[in-house]
Amino acid sequence: MDGSGSAMQFDLLIFDWDGTLADSAGEIVSSMQIAIRDLNLPPRADQQIAELIGLGLADGMQRLYPDIETPVLMKMLMQHRRANPTAIYIAPLFDGAADALHALHTGGYRLAVATGKPRAGLDGALDVHHHIRPLFETSRCADETADKPHPRMLEEILRETGVAAERALMIGDTEYDVAMARALGVPALGVSCGVHAPERLQRAGAAAVLPHVGHLPDWLNGLMR
Repeated sequence: MDGSGSAMQFDLLIFDWDGTLADSAGEIVSSMQIAIRDLNLPPRADQQIAELIGLGLADGMQRLYPDIETPVLMKMLMQHRRANPTAIYIAPLFDGAADALHALHTGGYRLAVATGKPRAGLDGALDVHHHIRPLFETSRCADETADKPHPRMLEEILRETGVAAERALMIGDTEYDVAMARALGVPALGVSCGVHAPERLQRAGAAAVLPHVGHLPDWLNGLMR
């Protein structure tokens, strides 16, 4: 892929992490179900929890339990984590994701991450997947800025990189990613390997929905023909 020519439609590719680059949905749901059981919270279905992946933890808990004060829920969760220390699980990348990222970087695209993960979670993931860490120019996490779908994390990334909104592309697996991008006039692309169905991503305004990030280089090459 030759991304150095003037035919490139985008300069900056901004990726969500969970459900887009990392196959983490199952582990996130399982961990939350354990916490719900241990804390004697009202039960929630796996799909209810999965629907909230991509949001910041506080926002997700508020939506999952609107009748319980969010600070109370967060305190309970933090106490549960401290009382139940376990080895941190780092989700594997989807097949083809790392190769696609390397190809895109080599082709001249600038790469960034905008994620609902906390900074410690993203840094831990990048420590494990250290072969892709140098590819990302910058990143924003939910605990350092506003949660998705608020566009602040994208605003900060665009300001830091100096890239205009129309020259960036957001890639994510949820309507929160798409809504965040559209609020700033940033084009958005969906992937169907995560938690929201393709139809939902399309209704939210995704320009297209790919099976996974491994298809992204070919899709971008198609725009240059």
